[in-house]
Amino acid sequence: MSFAQDFKAFVMRGNVVDLAVAVVIGGAFGKIVTSLVNDIIMPPIGWITGGIDFSKLKWIIQDSPDPKKVVAINYGVFINSIITFLIIALAIFVVIKMLERAMPKKEAAPAAAAPDVVLLTEIRDLLKQRSN
Repeated sequence: MSFAQDFKAFVMRGNVVDLAVAVVIGGAFGKIVTSLVNDIIMPPIGWITGGIDFSKLKWIIQDSPDPKKVVAINYGVFINSIITFLIIALAIFVVIKMLERAMPKKEAAPAAAAPDVVLLTEIRDLLKQRSN
């Protein structure tokens, strides 16, 4: 099989295509959640906390008249990122729970004995018959 055929077989596998779709949808979903956090959730939180804009909170290590030379730890952006992550995690949790409820429940199939166990059981039974 040639490289091109191997590559085509790899790309056309269901898992790879499913993963590609999930990445694209996840990227779009991430933008939606980021907008939700930045444009809808954070303004009321800032209003409740007295007008604090978390994204502008920072600890200045070295100040400078030139804004490009200011050295600062932007912990407010980090807070926004944590809130965004928690909302994404909650949204994914809710979607998965809804899918679990919507999917028909599969009945558990009776566990079949492993071939090794069956063979060992047969050997044991044969040895018992010989000794009797």
